[in-house]
Amino acid sequence: MNHPRVDKFFSTLQRWKKEMERLRSIVLECGLTEELKWGQPCYTFENRNILIIHGFKEYCAILFVKGALMSDSEGILIQQTKNVQAGRHIRFTNVREILELEPVLKRYIYEAIEVERAGLKVAKKKTSDFPVPEELSARFEKDPALNAAFRELTPGRQRAYLLYFAQPKQSKTREARIDKSRQLILDGKGLQDDYLRDRKK
Repeated sequence: MNHPRVDKFFSTLQRWKKEMERLRSIVLECGLTEELKWGQPCYTFENRNILIIHGFKEYCAILFVKGALMSDSEGILIQQTKNVQAGRHIRFTNVREILELEPVLKRYIYEAIEVERAGLKVAKKKTSDFPVPEELSARFEKDPALNAAFRELTPGRQRAYLLYFAQPKQSKTREARIDKSRQLILDGKGLQDDYLRDRKK
């Protein structure tokens, strides 16, 4: 059944409109419940997230929330980046690709439902498995308040910051990212908190 907020989302689409509407039709035929989460069409089974449809600059995609646990018999699931632990994409650039893959897509969707029904969980890395950049360690020594606030963040927010700070090759850029994020950390916020809040309005 179509959700009014998702109807509104699709009515404003300019890029990948036909492709994402076709994906929506396929997903709904598989009996999932449609919602709008994180500003994107999300499809659930018994209130548990199964997949998300979303668009990027160069493609649109179905993201299986626990795709890492799926068998991927066709070898079409993509890990967006090496740091993504659970989710896996199937990407499309035109409607023809979607139509050709429709039977496979439905099979994958039903498998994703069974993964959730079985209660399977992705074994995620612990925060302690992520290296702390030298620049951040040095800042913690000079700034006890920042250190304390960082330790109070949820593990997911800590991991996001550690990845964000470690990405740049130059030390100066890593330090700049720490400076820019200091107040967010002191406020107990994650990198995406303000962005996600604005998307929900």
